[in-house]
Amino acid sequence: MLLLALFLAGESSGDVRLPRLVDDHMVLQRDTKILIWGWADPHEQVEVDFLGQKQSTLAGDDGKWDIPVGPFPSGGPFEMTVRGKNTLQLHDILVGDVWLASGQSNMEFPLKPGAAAWMTGVINADEEAASADYPLIRLCHVHKRISLRPVSEVEVDRWVEASPETVGGFSALAYLFGRELYRRHKVPIGLIEADWGGTVAEAWVSEESLKPFPEFKPTLDSLEGMDEKAALAEYEGYLKAKAAWYDQHGAEDRGRAGGRDLWAAPNFDDSGWPTIQEPQVKREDALKGFDRTVWFRRGVDVPENLSGIPLTLHLTASGKHDETYFNGEKVGETEGWDRPRTYRVPGQLVRPGRNVIAVRQAGTDGYVGFFGEPERLNLQAGDTTLSIAGKWAFQTGPDIAGLPAASALIGFRSDPNTPSVLFNGMIAPLAKYRIRGVIWYQGESNAVDKRTVQYRSLFQALIQDWRARWGYQVPFLFVQLAGFGPNKAEPADYPWAELREAQAMALTLPNTGMATAVDIGDEKDIHPRNKQDLAHRLALVAEKTVYGEKVVSSGPLYESSAVEGDRIRIRFSSLGSGWLVKDKYGYIRGFEIAAADGNFVWAKASQDGQDIVVSHESVLQPAAVRYDWSNTPDGNLYNKEGLPAVPFRTNAKSLPAQ
Repeated sequence: MLLLALFLAGESSGDVRLPRLVDDHMVLQRDTKILIWGWADPHEQVEVDFLGQKQSTLAGDDGKWDIPVGPFPSGGPFEMTVRGKNTLQLHDILVGDVWLASGQSNMEFPLKPGAAAWMTGVINADEEAASADYPLIRLCHVHKRISLRPVSEVEVDRWVEASPETVGGFSALAYLFGRELYRRHKVPIGLIEADWGGTVAEAWVSEESLKPFPEFKPTLDSLEGMDEKAALAEYEGYLKAKAAWYDQHGAEDRGRAGGRDLWAAPNFDDSGWPTIQEPQVKREDALKGFDRTVWFRRGVDVPENLSGIPLTLHLTASGKHDETYFNGEKVGETEGWDRPRTYRVPGQLVRPGRNVIAVRQAGTDGYVGFFGEPERLNLQAGDTTLSIAGKWAFQTGPDIAGLPAASALIGFRSDPNTPSVLFNGMIAPLAKYRIRGVIWYQGESNAVDKRTVQYRSLFQALIQDWRARWGYQVPFLFVQLAGFGPNKAEPADYPWAELREAQAMALTLPNTGMATAVDIGDEKDIHPRNKQDLAHRLALVAEKTVYGEKVVSSGPLYESSAVEGDRIRIRFSSLGSGWLVKDKYGYIRGFEIAAADGNFVWAKASQDGQDIVVSHESVLQPAAVRYDWSNTPDGNLYNKEGLPAVPFRTNAKSLPAQ
């Protein structure tokens, strides 16, 4: 038996092998040359037999081979035979259009509720899943993977038909987008999902394409020459040791004993505690990777005139669960990491001078603390706002002195936001698979820490990088960020508005298209559930950009402006059938105007033919206009096709019409 096993092992060592992506039930791109590739013995002859075409080649010195076949019209199901020393038979293959869906959590957001708290599912999720009977739509999910170097193969779930049993955990936006294309064109649709929630754009860009960005050089240099196998082994050992520590100590809480919340008491001495800047624009090293109980404390000086007055306490998104105290009394708790907290503080707890806020958090996935804009972390009473952003004292519930520490080798294995690691592990190995286009939803994680200007060039570098890897001008369609987060009473600067502008600037690249989601968002939820309307808009962009259909695919786009005395005239493209103001009285909202000093005020706007004229009685010499420049815009300008005007400011370069 031992000799037989050795014999069989020797025979199989040279077997022709295909990548996991090339498998039964797959969809191949129609009307173009495609590659079938894999591995064999060096110089072994390999033949692909598909739809009457037989093509062969010799494997290289490294055993790698690829064979071009096609083009083929849409259709199926078909069979494919791959021959070398062994023979592989692939079944139920379709030829149609293949789309790659990538980005962060709003692309990962599943059709039905998932395991994580944020995976709430789309509107009418059960009905959408129950009606998902589309055997000619095929789904393929790429596993999350971090890698220091580009890998040759991705880990994927096998291709499956879209059905009530398979679509629930798949990207809602990708599935709904593919469903609309299928209904329009009646050709097979292949959807490859490769995404990772909470990730930054630079993680999805190759090291080569990041070299023009000096800010990434220190990290890339630190990874140069690193032994990835050693790092992986060390990381696996670290995970085991960390899990063992959590099993023993994770439930401990030094701040809570004998039924008393010791660390919530206003007179508790926290002067010896370390401090941390909150809210965090990125995970602070002090708590990075820790996901159990942490207490935060901060004093706030309340003026005499607010003594005894009820206050509203605003906390940003934070760990998955919080319990919040004011002067030792619990004022509220919330479950769900991405949900802003708003708690009422009774007047009897409010005293003049120093008051103490204490927050007990339970982390999730290595995130603990407060995340969001500093302006959202405050106490309010009427028109008075007391900021509580800045330094907070903190202490972990368990004593973490014995918690295994992550080394530099471990760092890249545990952080998907390391530059290039997701490109290497999830995108590079897909580049031989011919696709019709990319749909992309990402940017939330880059709309922090003054990185919005960087995104103007970083996002375009990503698009050009992927096109270079695929070897052709892959159509790249993307979503402009949905509304999220509160707005100030008066016009202000917002990183999310600047990020939307940076996204729109990518329209200067050929074969790009943008679906605007500013009116689909939710001020209190970064993951809007209305993915149906968004998928429809993205499909319209595909119709115009990729399929050459004569459709209106965008709402009104800023084109130019002209100062006319004490007002500014704005001209737009993409008006479609004309203007639609979504207000029964016809009032136009969302415009701001400023003089040369840049101090914006809310403006009066009116339609004048195809243009919009903007003014304000206090601005006699206007210089600039902004529209929907906020976190959660409430502008009401649309075209009659129901697509919203794209946010803009007149001192940014104009954007091409879609």
